[in-house]
Amino acid sequence: MTGNNTKTWILVADGEHARVVVPAPHHHFRTITSLDSATAHQRSTDLGTDRPGRSFESANPTRHAIEPKSDPHRAAKQGFAHYLAGQMNAAAAEGQFDRLVLVAPAHALNDLRAALDGLAAARLDGTLTKDIVKLPEADLEEHLEPFWSPPA
Repeated sequence: MTGNNTKTWILVADGEHARVVVPAPHHHFRTITSLDSATAHQRSTDLGTDRPGRSFESANPTRHAIEPKSDPHRAAKQGFAHYLAGQMNAAAAEGQFDRLVLVAPAHALNDLRAALDGLAAARLDGTLTKDIVKLPEADLEEHLEPFWSPPA
């Protein structure tokens, strides 16, 4: 728990959706901004080419599909995590928060943490490996209680 003048932001995210919540009176939380990935509801075929490329066998006329080097959904989720981290980096530089908490599933949490720059990373005060981005504000309290600090 921190002092009354500390501005705490809690970034609750997954690979496609995110929101920043802040402590509100009486141990509640309120959302101050929500962000969604542009690719959140797209199919794999919409994210990449329709079919994998083809290669020719040099010894005979047989053709084989070339496996993609990365999963388009995973790449889109990593891109969204980098976008979110960029938003947190900018907010830290503007002094919008003193303390940052990240809440996300393991893969998204790792991507977010790795993409934070010096100032935002220095203000990182906790993480929670959990997917709660779609929970209503009223249900966040039981998960985020350890990170609650009185509003400034």
